Amino acid sequence: MEITAAVVRKAGAGFQLEICELGEPGPGEVRIKVEACGVCHTDVAARDQHMPVPLPAVLGHEGVGRIEMLGAGVTSFNVGDRVLASFGSCGLCVNCNDGAPGYCDLGLVYMLMGTRANGSSPITQGGAPLTGHFFAQSSMASYAVVSVNCLVKIDENIPAEIAAPLACGVQTGAGAVLLSMQAKAGKAIAIMGAGTVGLSAIMAAKIVGCSPIIAVDLMDSRLDMAKELGATHVLRGDTNALDEKILALGGSDYALDTTGVPAIAEIALNTLKKRGMLVCVGVGKPETSLMSVDMGMLMATGRQIRGVVEGDAIPKDFIPRLIEYYAEGLLPIDKIVTTYSFENINTAVNDSLSGKTIKPVLIM
Repeated sequence: MEITAAVVRKAGAGFQLEICELGEPGPGEVRIKVEACGVCHTDVAARDQHMPVPLPAVLGHEGVGRIEMLGAGVTSFNVGDRVLASFGSCGLCVNCNDGAPGYCDLGLVYMLMGTRANGSSPITQGGAPLTGHFFAQSSMASYAVVSVNCLVKIDENIPAEIAAPLACGVQTGAGAVLLSMQAKAGKAIAIMGAGTVGLSAIMAAKIVGCSPIIAVDLMDSRLDMAKELGATHVLRGDTNALDEKILALGGSDYALDTTGVPAIAEIALNTLKKRGMLVCVGVGKPETSLMSVDMGMLMATGRQIRGVVEGDAIPKDFIPRLIEYYAEGLLPIDKIVTTYSFENINTAVNDSLSGKTIKPVLIM
C-alpha cells in the first residue's frame, strides 16, 4: 500500500515527506494506522549519523496508532486495538527472558540497522528498500509495520500526544529513577539535562520522594520547568565550579546523565556520595571518549556507574504504570508536550534543538 513517510536521505538533512510503499506485516507483526509519533533525540542522532543508521531511512520510534492488519501467528492483539509502539526486542534471547528486553541480542539490529532480524525492510520506494524498521516500527509515517514485541495496548481515553512520549523519552527518564536506581525517599538526586528524559526523571523523583532534587541545564526556561515539575534546586550547567555547587548541597545519592557529555558525567560521578549510583542514558557523538575515572576513588567510595537502555523497562508492564501516574496527576506530561502537524516535522525538530519546545509530538 502507498503511505506518506518522513524520509532522511543525507546526514543532517531535513526530513522529506515522500510517497513510499509499505508491505504487509510478516509473522509476529501488525500494521497500524499511525495517530501520532513523538520526536526523540535518538531520531535526531540517527538523522545526523551520530547513530550510524543506514540512509535513506524512515525513523520514528514513539508511535501511537490502531491495528489494521495482523501478520501470521499474532494472537495477543486484534484488529481495532489501539496501541503504543515502544522499542524492538526478539522476546527469545537470554536478556529478553531475563526481563531485560532493552539489552536484547537483536537490539542493535533494530536500533542501528533499522531492519527486521533477517535484514529486510517493510518500506520500499520504487522497488528499492529504505531503512524502514527503526526500533522495529519506523512510525514517522501514515502507516507502519510494527513488531508485536513493541506493542502496548492503551485505552481510548488517553490522548495520542500524551501516550507517544511514554514509548521512549518518558519511559527512559522515569525508568532510570524508578527501576534502574530504585530510588528511595529522602535520598538526593542530581539530574544532568532537563529535556524530556531529565524532566521525566524529575517527575519520577518527586513521586518517590527524593530530596533534594537537583536539576542542571544550560537553558533557563528548562530550569524553570524543572522547578515547576519538582526540582528543589536548579543550576546552570555552564556555571563556574558546578561540582562545588552540587557538593555544597550535600552531593547526591543518585545521578542521571542525559547529556552524553563526558565532562558533565564526570561531575555527576565525582559529586556522588559513598555508594552512590550514576546512570548514563545520553547518546554521545561517535568520537566521544570515555570519561576519566579514578579507579582508587571508585573502589574506596563504592560508587557505581551504569549504562541504561530505555530505563530498564519492560514496556507492557511499565507503561501502564506510567499511564496510572498521569491519570493521578503525578506525571504531568502535558506540561512538556507541544504538538505539530506531520507536515511541520522539520519545524518540530528545529524547535526541539533550539530549546523552544521540550517534547514535540507529530499528529498525523
